[in-house]
Amino acid sequence: MTAARLKIGILGASGYTGAELVRLLARHPGAQIALLTADRHAGKPLGEVFPHLARLALPDLVTIEDAEWSKLEFVFCALPHATTQQVIAGLPETLKVCDLSADFRLRDVAVYEQWYGGTHQAPELQKQAVYGLTEIYRDEIAGARLVANPGCYTTTAELPLMPLLEAGLISPEGIIIDAKSGVSGAGRSEKQANLHTEVSEGIHAYGIAKHRHAPEIEQELSAAAGRPVTVTFTPHLMPMNRGILATIYVTLAGGADAEDLRVALAAKYDPEPFVHVLPAGAAPATRDVRGSNHCLIGVFADRVPGRAILLSVTDNLVKGAAGQAIQNMNVMCGLAETMGLEQEALFP
Repeated sequence: MTAARLKIGILGASGYTGAELVRLLARHPGAQIALLTADRHAGKPLGEVFPHLARLALPDLVTIEDAEWSKLEFVFCALPHATTQQVIAGLPETLKVCDLSADFRLRDVAVYEQWYGGTHQAPELQKQAVYGLTEIYRDEIAGARLVANPGCYTTTAELPLMPLLEAGLISPEGIIIDAKSGVSGAGRSEKQANLHTEVSEGIHAYGIAKHRHAPEIEQELSAAAGRPVTVTFTPHLMPMNRGILATIYVTLAGGADAEDLRVALAAKYDPEPFVHVLPAGAAPATRDVRGSNHCLIGVFADRVPGRAILLSVTDNLVKGAAGQAIQNMNVMCGLAETMGLEQEALFP
């Protein structure tokens, strides 16, 4: 007898992340999409918004106000930042939720208000939220009702850094994260900076010294180090659709060398299905993870004595967003963690 599939709702299905959730869930044997919302496109089939999904049997898009929550068991929120708190606060408490915005990632609501410029609309709900970096917080995620899915830059940086800080193999001081992202990370809204002629044939830094992923990264690195950690984080926009490459510069500690870092990361992640530490001398590339839920990590000795270089790559729409959200859903609902996420990278 076939087990009943989870009835899933996706709020904000007309964005890149919403479309990626649909693409991945369409082949998930334990999930059935029962609700799709997109206020500006309400009444349309999703295939009219995303033709590549037109062949799927999906419900038409509706507004959040017209959603029927009673038939759902799990909801993904792929809504813009600062719009999700009140929506989730109004959902039935029987629903499990994975939020892909930044609205519940920062545990301290004062820090949220400082970086996002508005009052947190659900501070009591914030206390229930579990940070959704699956490989680090799996046990907490399994018992959670609300999971805050990490940002794409943060996932890519935290996976190599947190185990090394926890083990005392690198110094909490002087960490530099130089990260490059594809344009889909900026969302689907119409912005001059995202036009083809503005992005192609070039690269530019943005959010310099003020990107909102910085406090999220520092929150998690501080938890791993057991003390406050401040990093230098600079994101860059690349003329590609998908992918993040983080080049991370660290100072060695406790007499460790670069190979000690690689061995420690390999021991941490060897049992993991989606995080892979490469052999010595191997450098990961974004094309190695495109379209997949995998993170690849490489470790190199710096030519500067006492320092090392970490390279980490993810697909910002999958492991950096929709894929990790589904991974978290699987954990929250007692399903096999890899279910619906088995696809390998699309190359070239």
